[in-house]
Amino acid sequence: MTGDRPRTSIRAWRPQVPGIAEVFHARFTDHAYPAHTHDTWDLMILDDGAVDFALDRRRHGATGTSSVLLLPPGISHDGRTVTAAGFRKRNLYLDDSVLPQRLIGRAADTPVVNDGLLRHRIHRLHAALTHTEDGFEAESRLSFIRERLHSHLDALQPRTPGREANRLATALRELLDSRIHAGVSLHEAAAILHAHPTHLIRCFKQTYGLPPHTYLTGKRIDQARRLLLDGHRPADVATAVGFHDQAHLNRHFTRHVGTAPARYKHARSGSAAPSS
Repeated sequence: MTGDRPRTSIRAWRPQVPGIAEVFHARFTDHAYPAHTHDTWDLMILDDGAVDFALDRRRHGATGTSSVLLLPPGISHDGRTVTAAGFRKRNLYLDDSVLPQRLIGRAADTPVVNDGLLRHRIHRLHAALTHTEDGFEAESRLSFIRERLHSHLDALQPRTPGREANRLATALRELLDSRIHAGVSLHEAAAILHAHPTHLIRCFKQTYGLPPHTYLTGKRIDQARRLLLDGHRPADVATAVGFHDQAHLNRHFTRHVGTAPARYKHARSGSAAPSS
């Protein structure tokens, strides 16, 4: 019966396949991702339902089982359910060995790709990734996906340099990246970069689509995901990535990922019970 269906289910793991940083399968009926960025490319397919999301402050939508979503690293995006039925999705987080940084602008302009063959190849790769002994098959399937993605992105016009070139915002982003664990106060950042605090915030948000503190939180969540998949305890992960304590990590992690850190860590084995 539909009333017995779980509201949320999560499975996440790191496969031994070069180029794939994480595999993430989820079902959500009511979840909204806050604006955040990733260090990796996010390649997603839907198994049912619909999603609405903003990438680089432009809204997009995807529905059904024909679309492929490709969200590039370093570009702010959010996401939310559209209907009461929610959606089921499968994500691959890919590093720069699969897609280079030079293609980020093109992907940001066209994040939804309607390509049935590409979607089928991604589906087959996910099937191979569920069996650790099929690593060679998974590598082979990933190579064909990479080829198909390159053909799409290379056909697009490169983005004209614009907001990304803002030097003050870039300098703040580099400072935040170097202080993910320790953090930095706004006044310290302003002193280092010789800028007024409010001007610094406006500049960063205009360039990257989210305020600096939100960007820093997202970076910490990305690091937390990796450590949890490596088997570390949530309490240790919290302090390792710069959160005050486990409760602080729990609050932000659940908003970003849709499940608590302990459940996410348990889900790496694929045996997690659905959360409600």
